[in-house]
Amino acid sequence: MRIVLLTPGTGSYYCGVCMRDNALAKELIRQGHDAVMLPMYLPLVLDEDAARGRGEVFYGGINVYLQQKLAFFRHAPRWVDDLLNHPLLLRLAGRFGGMTGGALVGELTHSMLLGEEGRQARELQKLTEWMREHGRPDAVWLSTALLAGLAKPLKEALGVPVLCSLQGEDEFLDHLAPPWRERCWETLAVRSAAVDLFVAPSRYFGELMGRRLRLAEGQVAVVPNAIALRDFEGPEPSGPAVPTIGYLARMIADKGLGILVDAFILLKKRGRFPKARLRCAGAMTAGDEVYVAELQARLAAAGVADEVDFLPNISREEKVAFLRSLNVFSVPATYSEAFGLYLLEALAAGVPVVQPRHAAFPEVVEATGGGVLCDVGSAESLADGIEKMLGDPVAARAMGRAGRDAVFARYGMGNLAGAFLGLTSERIDAGAVRD
Repeated sequence: MRIVLLTPGTGSYYCGVCMRDNALAKELIRQGHDAVMLPMYLPLVLDEDAARGRGEVFYGGINVYLQQKLAFFRHAPRWVDDLLNHPLLLRLAGRFGGMTGGALVGELTHSMLLGEEGRQARELQKLTEWMREHGRPDAVWLSTALLAGLAKPLKEALGVPVLCSLQGEDEFLDHLAPPWRERCWETLAVRSAAVDLFVAPSRYFGELMGRRLRLAEGQVAVVPNAIALRDFEGPEPSGPAVPTIGYLARMIADKGLGILVDAFILLKKRGRFPKARLRCAGAMTAGDEVYVAELQARLAAAGVADEVDFLPNISREEKVAFLRSLNVFSVPATYSEAFGLYLLEALAAGVPVVQPRHAAFPEVVEATGGGVLCDVGSAESLADGIEKMLGDPVAARAMGRAGRDAVFARYGMGNLAGAFLGLTSERIDAGAVRD
């Protein structure tokens, strides 16, 4: 089966969705399928070798921006597009992505959701031309519903089904400035009708987006996320002697990093675990540095800064070693997290988790048996959960072991690839009409 996966890149920092899609493409190739991953907007930043794909970036971020703002670039010669799509320029644009915001983000998002009717229509033409010239796929997968504007024109041009992953789009859309927030939600709902199937990583998020996008019955399937397990194989880690709490996600407020910092300060004040340490790793952009500096100042004021490590943008090898250095793990996100790949990574390393009782977290914790829940947004409740884990290492290790067993049994990339292929085959067999 030939499958094209369209995945937006970040250009400058690790993205969990990009890494998941890359691991999925590699697993499909390993199983003998012709999977091609095409980066959108900016180059992919991955923690392992890229799957077979194209170095070329489609819908290059600079071109998308200029075509939105200036009519000239909607009709400029192709060599101008090629020049602006140079990887070095795109990576530079990724580093300064925070320079654009407000109404422009909403305006661009709306234009992209309009697909062939948007101001980036020439980018759509280049994408479909490439697919025709390099072997028309049997199906196209969109890694996010924010690309749903491409579904209708791709189906019409290629005569193949288009499937789409759901990956936390509500958080992005709800933060757009009015009137673009409302316009984008409405346009996405209309454009979603052309998507053959949406795949949500949790029941929670499938039901949420089904309501918000007014999806038809049977238009959403639930397939849990997965990770590549090879680096987590081997003996079960024993954990460090010094009580160590860990965080692995982008270093931003919405992920709950500030709540975890406050919980750590509270834990230290209680005095039961005076040697406890906090280790925070994950993606950090230039724009995130101010927030991290504020947290470091808060820790210094509490007199515990020397007992906290911040480890931004670590490699895959460093990530695995980092997780194995922990006794307990938490990313107390405050928004409607669709799944949380970081939970699978922590559990694969045998580390039990303490997560808020909301969004997809109860599903993951219940399905794996790998942790406990706390109150949403409460540093005190989070500190209680962490203290309980540290105070009963036998029970904590049992939860970590249960979580690890569950991840290896049900959340490996082979599981995701199998479900992915099954759903794709069903949609092909359902009657995609080829030209």
